[in-house]
Amino acid sequence: MWGLVQDGSITKFINNPKALVIGDVRYSKNIFSFRWTNAEREAIGIYEVEFDNTNKKDEKWYNNTNQSFAFAGGKITASYGSATPKAHADTTWTQQDSDDGDLPSNKSVGDIKVRGLKYNLIKTIKSQAAGELQNTDWYIVRKADAGTAVPSSITTHRAAVRTKAAEQETAITNAADTPALETLYTYTEQEDGSVTRPLGELPRLES
Repeated sequence: MWGLVQDGSITKFINNPKALVIGDVRYSKNIFSFRWTNAEREAIGIYEVEFDNTNKKDEKWYNNTNQSFAFAGGKITASYGSATPKAHADTTWTQQDSDDGDLPSNKSVGDIKVRGLKYNLIKTIKSQAAGELQNTDWYIVRKADAGTAVPSSITTHRAAVRTKAAEQETAITNAADTPALETLYTYTEQEDGSVTRPLGELPRLES
């Protein structure tokens, strides 16, 4: 991506090589090829955009700003502003919403307005645990239908899944804010070379 700078201001962005007119001169798209050096392009006002992602954060946890473009120090830089953490808790409809006429007719003050990260993360944990338990549900059905005992290893595994899922839900519920939630899900390498996250993993049945 390039930008055209005229009189110290960015006047156009070029996403793909193409012919263009600068002043009274028409240039072929070859000006964007290796035949031209950066210095030669800059001499006619074309600068390659440099991307600064310093402030960009994981969109699972944060709302990033739009990129802003600036020309300074002989280069065009695209950068982000400060990211805003997504709400970790549910938000509700308030009396102010009602006073402003924003409260939907089918909602009341105090009803859920937007679900927060915690709700959605816990919903995912429940789904994952249900999926893991489903793999061994047939043992339970067989016992109910035919009276065949469920192997102790299966009973132990199902109990471990429920226990771990409950632990994960508690950890999520107790997280103070969005950065704390992100930390729970962040994998890091341990001294033994393993890669783990504070939240841990649901037990998986070995085949």
